[in-house]
Amino acid sequence: MMKYLLDVNVLVAWGWADHVDHARAAAWIAATKAKRGATLATSAMPELGFVRVSLQRTGGLLPIEEVAKTLEGMLGTLGRKHTFLPDNQSSAGPWPLWCSSASGTTDAHLMALSVSHGLLLATLDERIPGAYLIPKVAV
Repeated sequence: MMKYLLDVNVLVAWGWADHVDHARAAAWIAATKAKRGATLATSAMPELGFVRVSLQRTGGLLPIEEVAKTLEGMLGTLGRKHTFLPDNQSSAGPWPLWCSSASGTTDAHLMALSVSHGLLLATLDERIPGAYLIPKVAV
C-alpha cells in the first residue's frame, strides 16, 4: 500500500501552475490518487509551509484567506485519499546526522513524522535521505 506525507515543496509546486515543478507534482499526485489503497497525507507543517511560501511568492498580493482557500480546494480534490496526520513529534531531537543546519530542520521533522506513521515523505528535494523523490516528468 502506498502512503505518503506530502512535503511543503510538493504542495507549493502542485498549487502554483507557474511553478517549475508544477507538472511533475500534479502528474504524480494524479497518478498516485488513481492507485488503489494510496494515501496522500498532510500535517500542520506542510500546510502552513504552503501558506507561508504562497504569501511570500505573491509579495503579499493575495490575502491569506485566499491562499488558505486554495489549499483547502487542493486537498478537497484528493477526496478520501487525503488524511491529516497529527504531529506529536518533538523538536527537541534527536536530529539525524544529515541535518546540520537550519535549512534541513523542517525536512528532518517531516521525515521523522512520516516514519512514525508508517508513511514515506514525498518530496522534490534530492537531499533528504530515505525520502521518496517524486520522478521527473519526461519532456
